[in-house]
Amino acid sequence: MVVKKQQTADSPPDLERESPETAEASKTRSVPVLMRALTMLELIAASRNGMALPQIARKLQIPKSSAHCILLTLLRQGYVSRSAKTRRYVFSSKLLRLANQAFQGLRLREVAIPILRQLGLSTGLSVHMAILEWNEAVLIAKVDPPGAAPLSTWMGRRMELHCTGVGKALLASLPDDELDKLLNDRVFSRHNEGTITSVRRLIKEVEAIRHNGYAVDDEEDEVGYRCLGVPVLDEHGSTAAAISVAGSVSQVTEENMKRLVAVLKRASEEISAALSEEPRS
Repeated sequence: MVVKKQQTADSPPDLERESPETAEASKTRSVPVLMRALTMLELIAASRNGMALPQIARKLQIPKSSAHCILLTLLRQGYVSRSAKTRRYVFSSKLLRLANQAFQGLRLREVAIPILRQLGLSTGLSVHMAILEWNEAVLIAKVDPPGAAPLSTWMGRRMELHCTGVGKALLASLPDDELDKLLNDRVFSRHNEGTITSVRRLIKEVEAIRHNGYAVDDEEDEVGYRCLGVPVLDEHGSTAAAISVAGSVSQVTEENMKRLVAVLKRASEEISAALSEEPRS
């Protein structure tokens, strides 16, 4: 949440003009109930031992019934928990987990971006990095080298695991029990005739990825494009992310696939080594 400083007689005028996007956004009304929910989280965070319902309602100057509805929503979504003994609301582990994921994503990007740029230049292909979140691959980095055909991907895009290079690499990295649960609990959408949707074929695909050390999206997500993906290991040897190179079928061919995989794996190893060397706070 961005808090805009109030202009006072003693404060210097803002030197930067608002962009059209910022100006347009400033005209859009905020959602009051969401603002209250965020303020509640900030109040709870600032307290040492959590806060009770009457305290929160008094601080926000709203009826206890309104505060209770918001707190109940946060409770049901797992963002806060309530002590059965003190009846105080405190942060849940979900917020800590989200904060840790955000930190890891930023750290991964910072370490990986120079290596991903070099990967894009050496292959002439678009490069992606994704992490696993809620059984989807979420792009946290993208590099398009000069002259590369633009792909319909962007930072923050959520991609399916069964038909993308980064997704398959992340899927194959799951422990067997988590993999079995995911494969048996979900229905996989078909993007085109090449998309693998049956559980039996996906299991064979995972076995091949684990054996070969890389994943292939052979026009399974988008017709006319191929993608190669590999996992990136952290300092503990666990999969932290996946990276991929993607291009048209004329750019990624059977003839150059072996070379591209070798370059891709080398980039993954460089990122893993950089993660191991990076000091942790």
